[in-house]
Amino acid sequence: MADLILGQVLSYVGDPFQVGLAAASCDSAGGVLVDAGKIVAVGSAQELRRAYPQTPVTDYGHSLISAGFIDAHVHYPQTAIIGSWGKRLIEWLNTYTFPEEIRFADRDYADIIANRYFDLTLAQGTTSVCSYCTIHPQSVDAFFTAAHERQLRVWGGKTCMDRNAPEALRDTAQSGYDDSKSLLAKWHRKDRLSYVITPRFSPTSTPEQLSALGALWGENPDCLMQTHLSEQTDEIAWTKSLFPTARDYLDTYESHGLLRKGGLYGHSIWLEEREKSRLREMDASLIHCPTSNTFIGSGLFDMDGLKTAGHRVGLATDTGGGSSFSMLRTMAAAYEVAQLRGRALHPAELWWLATVGSASALHADHQVGNIAPGMEADLVIVDLASTPAIEQATRRAADIWQAIFPTIMMGDDRAIRDVWIAGKRR
Repeated sequence: MADLILGQVLSYVGDPFQVGLAAASCDSAGGVLVDAGKIVAVGSAQELRRAYPQTPVTDYGHSLISAGFIDAHVHYPQTAIIGSWGKRLIEWLNTYTFPEEIRFADRDYADIIANRYFDLTLAQGTTSVCSYCTIHPQSVDAFFTAAHERQLRVWGGKTCMDRNAPEALRDTAQSGYDDSKSLLAKWHRKDRLSYVITPRFSPTSTPEQLSALGALWGENPDCLMQTHLSEQTDEIAWTKSLFPTARDYLDTYESHGLLRKGGLYGHSIWLEEREKSRLREMDASLIHCPTSNTFIGSGLFDMDGLKTAGHRVGLATDTGGGSSFSMLRTMAAAYEVAQLRGRALHPAELWWLATVGSASALHADHQVGNIAPGMEADLVIVDLASTPAIEQATRRAADIWQAIFPTIMMGDDRAIRDVWIAGKRR
């Protein structure tokens, strides 16, 4: 059955970093017709009511209708340790992350956390995520099962580590390859699910394991590959000590077949010039994780410089190194980080990063992340006056962007009126 959804409809025809504000459009009295999980028509509320007089209508008034938020880099197994105190990256892993990930050997526990994670993120208006799981195949099964039950479009993969981790979290080059291949065959392209080949990062994989996963990616070129790159300066020094012949951090992936289009490189803060050049040449995706980068003291991502140079960039919470499940809070942090680098990101750019930009980073912008006919009908309805502080700022707004910006900076789950998944109201 079709549904007609009315409100202020926000959509994009291009990248506002490249073409300016003309890339964004907001119809203050717009509508979206959805049917069979897809967006069928977009236009003025009046015209759509006239064209589809028998279709049930859900009228959200002055609320914003947007494509659902897309979180391009998360660790769902870290759901329970979000907000833990006082560590940098390596200490964070050893003190909080690894002990928690060991628990995912228990499928029942993995199911509990996976379901909790999706309940939390849907409440924040996030309709798609790309997640690291743990080394345990059952953690991948739990993630995809919970997503499939909710009809979500998600990406995920077994994290592979064969060194510099607790024994209970180590696989081998062969078992990492075999497990990943088996899980890929089981889940990849099942309805709205996609498998992602997932070496955690070079320090926790031997060259043999990186080569094995590079080979698996070569055998399955339609998959994405996700990993971490240049998050902290001490991490970079450690990586170079483990790979003394590598030209730079990126080369530890490149030399093992783990650099090309479809690669997702989380953080990418302290990039050298050769790395920037190669990442751009290969059209790889850089994933900005601003709340994580500030929370564990990593550094300030160069959004302006990298976007100006033409890089493909997505936005992410990096749960649970990131300090929030909310993509609104993540947009706010991206704004603050860019301000510290001398660039005030426009609300149209921030919202694009959390929707179309992240979809593009995941090579799914033909499916999700925007409102247009033929796109999958994953939508978030945002109340632009969800709290007294936001409402008074919105009331003074001279245009739609001034109305949206207070919600970016101060909004939380109270701003999320509704979420639609595959054309169904959740």
